[in-house]
Amino acid sequence: MSAPAPQPVGGKYELSLDELITPPDAQLASIKADGSRVRIFPSDVRGRFIRARRVVFGVLMLIYVLAPVIHLGKHAAVHLDVEHRAFYLLGNSFNAQDLWMLVLFAVSGVFSLLLITTWRGRVWCGWACPQTVFLEGLYRPIERLIDGPRERRLKAVGAKMTAGSVARRVAKHALYLLVSAGLSHVALALFLSREELWGMMLEGPAAHPTAFTWSVVVTGLAYFNFAWFREQFCVVLCPYGRLQSVMHDRDSIIIGYDARRGEPRGPLQKKATDAPRGDCVDCKRCVTACPTAIDIRHGLQMECLACAQCIDACDEVMDRIGKPKGLIRYASLAELDHQPRRVVRPRLVLYGVLTTAATIALVIGLWGRTPFEANLLRLPGLPYVLENGQVRNGFEVHLVNKSPSTADYEVSVHAPDGAQVELAQNHFQVESMHNQRIPLLVRLDRARFMPGLAVTVEVREVGGDRQLERSAKMLGPTAAQ
Repeated sequence: MSAPAPQPVGGKYELSLDELITPPDAQLASIKADGSRVRIFPSDVRGRFIRARRVVFGVLMLIYVLAPVIHLGKHAAVHLDVEHRAFYLLGNSFNAQDLWMLVLFAVSGVFSLLLITTWRGRVWCGWACPQTVFLEGLYRPIERLIDGPRERRLKAVGAKMTAGSVARRVAKHALYLLVSAGLSHVALALFLSREELWGMMLEGPAAHPTAFTWSVVVTGLAYFNFAWFREQFCVVLCPYGRLQSVMHDRDSIIIGYDARRGEPRGPLQKKATDAPRGDCVDCKRCVTACPTAIDIRHGLQMECLACAQCIDACDEVMDRIGKPKGLIRYASLAELDHQPRRVVRPRLVLYGVLTTAATIALVIGLWGRTPFEANLLRLPGLPYVLENGQVRNGFEVHLVNKSPSTADYEVSVHAPDGAQVELAQNHFQVESMHNQRIPLLVRLDRARFMPGLAVTVEVREVGGDRQLERSAKMLGPTAAQ
């Protein structure tokens, strides 16, 4: 015998949150049962979150475009010169020896993402992910401009082709290709200087087949992704979307539907004699506004990007029917179940400590990093030479200028007492991201030689406050020899 249906108490159903929320279908909204694609056309929304997101999109796209164009010193703000293993970031220069800093940066970024996800859910996806930024900030506005609102786009699906529809489709995809080519060339400019890229464009593809091939490939990938694949990247390919459920807990801030306030849903209650209903009028505006076509009223789902378009859509409806906003809002599962939310919890503290530790290690590494690197190396060949009663050791001072500009250096040598020092030069100039090797010969009477004697060099940047000291032991015959 089935359990009796719950009875409303005070106009609301006294059920748990899990009982109030209808579980989502196992089938993705963007894929049919036979596996074929369902084209999604999100409806236009207006509200505080879409306005804020557009500002964020504009700022991020402006940073992306200007990063390889604006110069800080002699180089672009971001210039990744892989060919010469030189990397310029915000006026600072790095080389292959600084790879360990990249590891610290990546670790810090991963822990930061874990922290943000545990705290604020999938906010990265909806507000800052390049997939969302370019799709919602560039490609969908083009689609809306040419094809019109959602209703017109839905009618065009499967409709008979006309001269006007063909012209609109050609214009739309031409703009898609143009924007994709622009994004591709900006990406290429990150690895080339703006002058070099412009010169390549003027000389033509035949003169630079490798760069041209890369630009074509990146343009094609961008066009395929943003013109057709779209939300499938987030739903099918992105590993972060699969991992988010592991990082969430009941106290993470997500986008959720207040089922206790909204259920039972139905048409707007007009008469006092009508059955008690919640504030949700089942208009499905939250569904049509979703870029992945989920129904947020079914609860938290993997496909939710936390873009907040359902919040703006629902708030607009609540304004029209005279109900308070916030039926769909940023809240934790605990708050949606009308329970207190824990702000401080072990998982959040752990991710916070790891993020802080990784960030501090990165800052210390950057702070202690010198603008040049020096090493005292032994010359190849014999470890030492005996000549005219003297022990001769050959070294070389290897200096790498990691600063973004040419610099002058001075070298001083401290050798054992009685040693003769021959340094090719003690003052020299090294260009940015170049290195120089200076031979150094040290001679010492055999009678004075003993194991453990060392040669020390000090390298100082002229006009700077940094200096490096490097040492190497002298080699020679033992007493038995």
